[in-house]
Amino acid sequence: MKRFAELLDALLFTPARGGKIRLLTDYFATVPDPDRGWALAALTESLDLAAVKPAQIRALAAARVDAELFEWSYDFVGDLAETVSLIWPVERPSTNAMPRLSEVVERLQKSDRRAAPELIARWLDELDSEGRWALLKLVTGGLRVGVSARLAKTALAEWSGKPLERIEELWHGIEPPYRSLFAWLEDKGREPSAAERPIFSPLMLAIALEEAELAEMDPGAFVAEWKWDGIRVQLVARGGERRLYSRAGDEIGSAFPEIVGAIEDEVTLDGELLILRDGAVAPFNDLQQRLNRKQATPKLIEQYPAAVRLYDLLHLGERDLRPLPLRERRASLETWYRLAPRPRLDLSPLIPFAGWEELRVLRAGARERGIEGLMLKRADSPYLAGRPKGPWFKWKRDALTADCVLMYAQRGHGKRSSFYSDFTFGAWREGALVPVGKAYFGFTDEELVQLDRWVRAHTRERYGPVREVEPALVLEVAFDSVHRSSRHKSGLALRFPRIARIRWDKPAGEADEVENLAKLAI
Repeated sequence: MKRFAELLDALLFTPARGGKIRLLTDYFATVPDPDRGWALAALTESLDLAAVKPAQIRALAAARVDAELFEWSYDFVGDLAETVSLIWPVERPSTNAMPRLSEVVERLQKSDRRAAPELIARWLDELDSEGRWALLKLVTGGLRVGVSARLAKTALAEWSGKPLERIEELWHGIEPPYRSLFAWLEDKGREPSAAERPIFSPLMLAIALEEAELAEMDPGAFVAEWKWDGIRVQLVARGGERRLYSRAGDEIGSAFPEIVGAIEDEVTLDGELLILRDGAVAPFNDLQQRLNRKQATPKLIEQYPAAVRLYDLLHLGERDLRPLPLRERRASLETWYRLAPRPRLDLSPLIPFAGWEELRVLRAGARERGIEGLMLKRADSPYLAGRPKGPWFKWKRDALTADCVLMYAQRGHGKRSSFYSDFTFGAWREGALVPVGKAYFGFTDEELVQLDRWVRAHTRERYGPVREVEPALVLEVAFDSVHRSSRHKSGLALRFPRIARIRWDKPAGEADEVENLAKLAI
């Protein structure tokens, strides 16, 4: 547990990507099984310790510390794990050996909600403050040390010399604590077998198109299709099992059982998950009603009928089609699709065009049709994992903008932990500001310093890590679309909001009204 605590602490205070990878590779190289496997599971959010909930941790602290003192401390620190680790009273140093990470995980996996708090309290007595913090982060989830699943897998690849793409392909065929994976990475065992499992294949992604680049691109080398307003998914059927994966490789089939039931055996398909009603694509907000659920009820399925619009065919039977040019994969997809009725599945149509100007006109009308924009793909491109520059481009519709007033600011994480970088902004309704969104990117590093300085100088109230500021600074916010939402005080939800510009020149009273934003709602 000590090495795991040291790793988390070092990752938290190491902002650079390269530095985090070095920390991870050193940990994987020097920590034995199964501890390193459980650490990898925690870092990639593949570890679920259902027996422990944050409310139980609060109850443990309340039993040891004055309740009002704890609430004051929690309000000041703003993080439950950090608060409890610092305030936890230890009457005398423990003579017991510090528990191993594997012992903590395996004992909690066998415990129920009644027994788990007693175990946690005993370990809190045995650990120092750093160890207590790591323990509580582990058991409550959400480590927030600036390490994504992709970064952890990248560290495995750099440490072992094995291809990152192959590690990602094998990932969904193995389970924590990943003994077979580490044996293969260290050349002490065979590659884990996933031949008969419906494993995830890393997706090929597009890069944003700058219009100036069109002058150097040959229209005849590309095919065009619509960029639909849903989420990228992968449908996999193999060995009698079926899976629906998100772009990040998360299995989401339980929320879309009708899609999983539509997958043919021995096939891997790439497409866009949408809500379709009579062939028309519904707003993204409708899809979110399904994405936010772990299980789908019959009523939900009827209200929000899901479908997948297919882009590509990656595997057919034992054939791996990814090395083939796009034109050949598309021909195979169309042939496969025509063989039998495909309920809940249809093909994303290709758009015939003679030149870039024709596509410009189509893109200009995308918003009115509820479409995100266009995709341009080289017809000769193989299917490559990641985001290679050149083969695929996304040419999105222009963003919407609104002038909003900064209301609250919160400290960031990782390299932004010393700055107020997460901003809640609002619009006017009957003379009062109403929150309409939150953004934490879009500004430069220099602008972040300016915003942080402004927040500190214009704070009115503090609520733990959050500051309420004077309603005096206008931010031009860019966003993709607006949707009606009963969960938000304003009745609106902005999609992909980001700070486009700081309006130092504009009085706060001239910012937009909620009513103006409502007119843009889909």
